[in-house]
Amino acid sequence: MEIGVSTFVETTPDVVTGKVISHAQRLREVVDEIVLADQVGLDIFGVGEHHRKDYAASSPAVVLAAAASRTERIRLTSAVTVLSSADPVRVFQDFATLDALSNGRAEIMAGRGSFIESFPLFGYDLDDYNELFDEKLELLLKLRESEIVSWRGGHRPAIHQLGVYPRPVQNPLPVWIGSGGTRGSVIRAGMLGLPLVLAIIGGSPLHFAPLVQLYKRAAAQAGHDVSKLPIASHSHGFVAEDTETAADKFFPSTQQAMNVLGRERGWGHYDRNSFDAARSFEGALYVGDPETVAQKIIHLRKNVGITRFMLHVPVGTMPHDDVMKAIELLGKEVAPRVRAEISEWEAQ
Repeated sequence: MEIGVSTFVETTPDVVTGKVISHAQRLREVVDEIVLADQVGLDIFGVGEHHRKDYAASSPAVVLAAAASRTERIRLTSAVTVLSSADPVRVFQDFATLDALSNGRAEIMAGRGSFIESFPLFGYDLDDYNELFDEKLELLLKLRESEIVSWRGGHRPAIHQLGVYPRPVQNPLPVWIGSGGTRGSVIRAGMLGLPLVLAIIGGSPLHFAPLVQLYKRAAAQAGHDVSKLPIASHSHGFVAEDTETAADKFFPSTQQAMNVLGRERGWGHYDRNSFDAARSFEGALYVGDPETVAQKIIHLRKNVGITRFMLHVPVGTMPHDDVMKAIELLGKEVAPRVRAEISEWEAQ
């Protein structure tokens, strides 16, 4: 069972002072968070790509590369790379470079992107949303299979017998599919034999169990060894010494961030009742003391089949010291509990 952290490198206004941290400071803080995650024994750290004022990481590979030379074991991934609006050649080159700098610890999490700012920024039509992803994923997978590539599609100039460098340390360079939980995306990942990441940020996590089974059936029908396909979840959460402290610290900035997105997307108002319901044992928020968070992760593994859990922290801007403490507790107290109980359960 792998456990780690994901972040969008948020720069939302401080809920108390109203001040906004600079992109530069937040980027430096995230590198420190990755270093700490490595030191406390976490398995993976993911940085999500966004192209808007309230998130600082438009280039996850660069952020992760800054941490590569200061870390030793932790795997480094995008979370996600918005592949639909990116050039797959450049994505492959960036992460192959990261793979070299980290000595084989890079991964790509490819997604369509639930945020659409990158499409007009890079000149893509949202009417081509699905077609762009399918085509660019095809090219990305071809690039990792062969040093010399020939390829033709409808949205990018053709490539004819050209080499793409550098080549990664890992062969093949891991590519995961990020999904918000649609049937089509999990079937595609299964048919391609690619690892799957589910964004479980609302409702009951157990509702994702049928999607995991659908993914496995699609993989098996396509001839892939299902036992070798990892499945990850990405969920909001926070860890503190006691559950009430965790909830009280995590709620204000989370509410602020969720209501900004809610106004953009037509969601209902996010209040403390919504928050408290989501942090119940059957809810999608992993907020609490180490034992509470560990038991929820174990529950997810046993009932949904997740083999990698990524805690997304913070959701809105929080004091850096609080985030660092949450990462420390996740690595030193939550992860050992989860690994020990899952190992015992699987041995039975």
